[in-house]
This record gives sequence, structure tokens and C-alpha cells, in this order.
Amino acid sequence: MVDTKQTKTIGEHHVASELARRGWAPALTRDGLERTDILAVLVADDAQRRMVEIQVKGARGPNMERISWPLNSKAQQPSLHEREYFVMVAIPNDHSLSPRNFILPRSHVAAAAWIHHMDWLTEPGIQSGKRNAPVDRSRVGLHTFEQYEDRWDLLLIDEPDVPILLPQHYRSLALDDRVGLPPSHPWRISIPEW
Repeated sequence: MVDTKQTKTIGEHHVASELARRGWAPALTRDGLERTDILAVLVADDAQRRMVEIQVKGARGPNMERISWPLNSKAQQPSLHEREYFVMVAIPNDHSLSPRNFILPRSHVAAAAWIHHMDWLTEPGIQSGKRNAPVDRSRVGLHTFEQYEDRWDLLLIDEPDVPILLPQHYRSLALDDRVGLPPSHPWRISIPEW
């Protein structure tokens, strides 16, 4: 059985080291600071400072392509400001392999969690009552986030300007009444292209 506390620790320390390698000054937050595991500050050559809040989600497994992250209702909440990000860390059981990182703004994670779950829940042809897990039990697989892999550069872009790299068919699902978007998601006002 996987120790979830250990997985969380591996993920947070891995992300902190990756940020430091890229010139960020990361600080792990204390447990209990909701939505933020790492505060990171980047000081550019022109002395402009950029601070971001990062929530780390680690997941482990023997098969990297089958890894998925649980994204509960807290992970699906709207952003409080333009610099809230997730880093999804896929941690292989094989210690000779490196973790894989997927960097996304909070709104992209919230949309993906909702779209993936609601599509699964309301899939045509599934017998009524067979699928009834609430949206706060959403699990999103690595393939959904693959275009965000190692996109540390996205931390330099405010959320509304980050290109949407979710699978193309997710946009169609977001426009479909069967699936849609979370009730308070900013894309409900005007869904962007991707």
C-alpha cells in the first residue's frame, strides 16, 4: 500500500528543488495553509519580483501512463488571484526513473477535473445507477495533462493569459450541456479557444 504522506512529501520537495534549479526561491508552507504547499519568488535581472502560490499533487504507480490524481472539490475551487498554480507530480515506483511534472493554472485543473468526471458520470449508454460518484471524487489521468509536462515557463504567465493545453475534445465537452463547467468557473462567462 502506498504511503500518501510520503508521496506528498516526495512531491513537495521535488517541486521545491525543481523551482530552485530554475532560479525561484521556494518556501514550503506549513500544513494547514489551504491551497498552497509552496510559495515561490523569482527575482529577474531587472529586480522585478514575481511570486506564485503552488499546490502540489503527487501520485505514484508502477505504470506511469496509468497514474491519476484525485481532485476533490477543494482542488476545483476558483482561483483567488492570477498566480495560483498546480504542479502535478507523477512519481514512478522505479527509483531509477525521475518524477514527471505537469504545471497548470488552477482554473485549468478545475475545468479538467469537472469535465473528466462529468463526462464519465453521464456517458451515454451506461446503465442508470452504475456510476454515481460525486464530482468531488474526480480522478484525472496523466494523459489529460500531458501537454503541460515540464512547462515551468507557465509560472511566468498570469492565469488568464496561459494557453489552454487540455485535450481538444474537452472544449466540446465544456460546451455540452451534459458536461459543462463548474458553477463558478471563469470560462462559463466566455469559453476561450484551445
